[in-house]
Amino acid sequence: MRLQRVSTLLALFSVLWLGVMPAWGVNKEMVQLQTQVEQLQQQMTAMQRSFDERMGVMKNLVEQDTDAVNKVAAALTSLQNTLQKQQGDAGGKIDQLSGQIQALNDTMDELKVRLAKVSKQLEDMQAAQQSLAASQAQQQAQQQAQAQAPPPDVLYNNALRDYNGAKNDLASQEFSDYIKFYPNTDLAGNSYFYLAEIQYRQGNFQQAVQNYDLVLQNFPSGNKAASAQLKKGFALLELGKQDDGVRELRHLLQRYPHSPEALQARDRLRKLGVPATSRSGE
Repeated sequence: MRLQRVSTLLALFSVLWLGVMPAWGVNKEMVQLQTQVEQLQQQMTAMQRSFDERMGVMKNLVEQDTDAVNKVAAALTSLQNTLQKQQGDAGGKIDQLSGQIQALNDTMDELKVRLAKVSKQLEDMQAAQQSLAASQAQQQAQQQAQAQAPPPDVLYNNALRDYNGAKNDLASQEFSDYIKFYPNTDLAGNSYFYLAEIQYRQGNFQQAVQNYDLVLQNFPSGNKAASAQLKKGFALLELGKQDDGVRELRHLLQRYPHSPEALQARDRLRKLGVPATSRSGE
């Protein structure tokens, strides 16, 4: 280094100086110069030592700082890797959580559909149960009413007697009671017919048509079927529905051509001035 080079040059200069001096003596100035040179060498040595020590300290500090910087850099790298890993893990967890949430939503939708179906089934079951309870209550009420009602033949005969006696209101109530208590018997068809007859007498032709229809629909083979169709035709004519009335009378002729009702139908059609059959075969 520079100080070391200067010290070396001074030492060489001193040796050369001493070599060229006369061998027989050294004067005072030379001694002083030599002393100064030695002092200068000592100072240079001390300076070199101090410099080396400082350089050593500086080197040690630099090495420590370098080591610290390396450690900090390593720590930062590790921290960055950790953060990246955590971000990756967090991203994976978020994706996993999102998938789980979607699965839960799908399950919730499916449960809602199932719940709606179960609710509908419960409503249907409740409605069926209520309907069954109402039907049972109605049957019980009907059975109780039947238990309190007169026997069917007594009730029907009373109604027919009052009908023939022109007690229309009482007969209507009795025929209605018979239909209520004994709806599946053959005489129920007769009761519908006589109710229609009472309504026909009273000029309530529209209601009469409905009851005649009940005879034809529910008791087509009953002994009042032909009479019900004849009187239905007459009631329609009374309502001004001639085409419908004529059609019913012609149906009567087709179904019961040899019945007494057929004779009445032909007579009514003749009075109306229409043939007993239509060109289309109706």
